[in-house]
This record gives sequence, structure tokens and C-alpha cells, in this order.
Amino acid sequence: MSIETVILHHEPQGTGLAAKLNWLRAGILGANDGIVSVAAVVVGVAGLTTETGPILAAGMAAVVGGAISMALGEYVSVSSQSDSQKQLIEKETRELREQPEEEFAELVGMYLSKGLSQETASRVAMELTETDPLRAHLDIELGIDPDEIVSPWHAAIASAVSFLLGSILPILSILLAPAAVRVPLTFATVLIALFLTGWVGAWIGGGSRLRASSRVVVGGALALAATFAIGSLLGTTGIA
Repeated sequence: MSIETVILHHEPQGTGLAAKLNWLRAGILGANDGIVSVAAVVVGVAGLTTETGPILAAGMAAVVGGAISMALGEYVSVSSQSDSQKQLIEKETRELREQPEEEFAELVGMYLSKGLSQETASRVAMELTETDPLRAHLDIELGIDPDEIVSPWHAAIASAVSFLLGSILPILSILLAPAAVRVPLTFATVLIALFLTGWVGAWIGGGSRLRASSRVVVGGALALAATFAIGSLLGTTGIA
């Protein structure tokens, strides 16, 4: 395989794979948020009362509010990223139209900086420019694929759905378990789920799986313990 082939074909494939992994990782994190936040709410209320009604009401409020909050936050964040990408594409399009020679020289210079010879860099730049100059410049200069501009709506929906899927586990655990064991069973179920999501997230990101899982489990355990303690304190003192 020639060096031109590697340059022309390797990078887009890597970019596409990275984008898919990022979305998968975001889904894992969204589910993790759903597990922790909803579990903390229902466990806190369970520390206050053993009645199913208040626990269910608080849990559903946490599910709906959390999903909307996650979707809104993701929409705003990705909208900013998408607007930035579109502005960069417009800028590059204008520069290619107004100063094509300078842009071609810039493209050659970038391939020279990667270690190619003058002849090879010029040949690659020429072939790319003849095929799709905008895509060539966006790829080498900015790392942007015009076919993969992020969608705020897709991100918002994915975030909300992953949060909802994560929230199902603590809701079912707290509602289906007998009152006498619902809190410890929910603790155990949630911590196991957090360990798994932390493990998968670290595997996707290429980090230490045990370290990442441990961090998530410890954080989740602290959140559950804190809300349960607050609920129990409010119930014991008669404040609520």
C-alpha cells in the first residue's frame, strides 16, 4: 500500500470509529447518571418512609426531570460544537474560493510537516484538490468530516434515552423488593450496575477498567449513603 493510500484512507476511517466510540461512551455515561441520580432520590425518600407512593412519585419526578435536564444540557453543548464546525467549514470554503493558490501551498506544507517529500506532498495535495479540495483541507487542517457534523437533536435524544434506561434499574429495585430489604437490595443492585458501566466506559476509552469502576462505585455509594442518611434524619427528627 502506497503512502498516498494510507493518507487518503486511513484517517477518515479512524475518525468515524472515534465518533462512534464517543457516542457509545456518552451513552454509557448518560446511563450512569440515570442510575446514580435516580437511585439517590429514591433511596433518600426510602430513608424517610416505607410507603411506596412517595417513593414512586419522587422517583418518577427524578426520572423526568433528569432526562429533560440531560437532553437540554447535551443540546446546548452540541449546538455550540455544531455551530463552530459549520463556521469553520464556511471559512474554509471562502478561503478556497478567494485564495486557492495560497490554500494549495498550505496543504502541501502540512503534508511536508508529516514527513513526506516535496514531490509526494505536492502529488497528494494535487490529487486531493482535484477530487474534493474542501474535504481535503477540512481533514488535514481541522480534523472535520463534513458528513459527520454533530446533530444537537440526536445528541439530546441519545442522552435522554440513555438516562431513562439507566433510571429503570433503581426504580424497579426499590419498588419490587420487599420493604424490609428494599434499601440494601437497591444499594447492591446499583453498585453492581455502576461497576459494570464504569468497566465498559473504561474499556471504550482505553483506561484502567478497575480504577474507573472503583471510582464510579465509590462515588455512587457516597451519593446513596448521603441521601439515605438525610432521609433517615428527617424522618427521625420529625421534620418531614
